[in-house]
Amino acid sequence: MKMITAVVQDKDANKLGNVFVKNNIRATRTATSGGFLRAGNTTFMIGVEDERVEEVLALIKETAKARKQYVTPAASLDLSFESMNTMPMEVQVGGATVFIQNVEQFYHF
Repeated sequence: MKMITAVVQDKDANKLGNVFVKNNIRATRTATSGGFLRAGNTTFMIGVEDERVEEVLALIKETAKARKQYVTPAASLDLSFESMNTMPMEVQVGGATVFIQNVEQFYHF
């Protein structure tokens, strides 16, 4: 058995949750926030049998799409004016960050 932890952008969370339900994949969902953009994310924790890992990964990949977005960097705590860049910059957001761990024991009471 494996524990899949998938962090996705909030924009993709509802659609991915619906895909999991449709494919009989049980997931626990929690609201999280990222450090770089300080934007909302959703973290799914999914316990699955080893043979379903590739299926779950494919569903995440199909649903959680990367996209480009413009952000204005926060002012630096360094007070030198050279380090302050207030011009919007293009960054890639979305997609998914996925961790897979072995589960030694699983209990459901």
